[in-house]
Amino acid sequence: MDKYPDQKRAVQYLHPPIEPFDQRVLDVGQGHRIYMEQCGNPDGMPVVVLHGGPGGGCSPAMRRYFDPKVYRIILFDQRGCGRSRPHAGVENNTTWHLVADIERIRSDLDIDSWIVFGGSWGATLSLIYAQSHPERVAQLVLRGVFLMTQTELDWFYGGGAGKFWPETWANFVSPIPEDERGDLIKAYNKRLFSGDRAMEVRFGRAWSAWENALASIHSTGGTGESPGDYARAFARLENHYFTHGGFLEFDGQILANMGRISHIPGVIVQGRYDMICPPVSAYRVSELWPASELKMVRNAGHALSEPGISAELVRVMDQIGEALT
Repeated sequence: MDKYPDQKRAVQYLHPPIEPFDQRVLDVGQGHRIYMEQCGNPDGMPVVVLHGGPGGGCSPAMRRYFDPKVYRIILFDQRGCGRSRPHAGVENNTTWHLVADIERIRSDLDIDSWIVFGGSWGATLSLIYAQSHPERVAQLVLRGVFLMTQTELDWFYGGGAGKFWPETWANFVSPIPEDERGDLIKAYNKRLFSGDRAMEVRFGRAWSAWENALASIHSTGGTGESPGDYARAFARLENHYFTHGGFLEFDGQILANMGRISHIPGVIVQGRYDMICPPVSAYRVSELWPASELKMVRNAGHALSEPGISAELVRVMDQIGEALT
């Protein structure tokens, strides 16, 4: 019998809540301290979880995608967000700093290689880390693939997704003067880094609301109001990274470097109706990655918490775990 017969009830198949057996703050230099935790089996297969955003932070729910008897689960808040400090800080905060932080964690924990699990921006970072350190990656498990290309940014911040959500798009655009609407990332950057904290929080909430509204296939367009500190950090970090093209050397770098990881086994879990990270990116990655398997989840959008996405990710990690035991 199928272990997950009803994806609408997938959340009940998450593993039970667990508490960390190790929590610490690492001083990684350049003025940054990052929060890191370990859960599950200290002698189990290591898996590092890379959260989205940039700026989303990790949460206790992210521990529940893994069998705690099988996996040694490592989560951390990337620079500038969650419990890492300085909060919302963008100085010395680039993709390559994050890659170095991941390696620092691996080295500090005396791990030779590990499974890398990431969604959305976490999938971006997973691919870049794997391409930089392929010898350290045993497997990749990705969700909601984002490749940090200009085409993807134009889709989400240039009006593409807005054609499906015109009323929500209007709310995102309306705080910006008409003469600045040709480049909304730049226009928001001006306000998110204005030095006026009240303005930064207000525009951080507007930025975050646009993304949150489109995360779930069941969304009605309303998201409520995010806590000010969270929204400010999330928006500032995303905008900082997007303004700089993810600090990649050229547009399309991830696809161009897929040959570096062609031998690493992996699974891509992608929502068919993902409005934030359209499925074409996951498909292009899978075409260039012979050791991967693409699982397109029908009736699912972008969010990790989508029932179909959750069910498939737990299924994948359980299957990998069974192969290890």
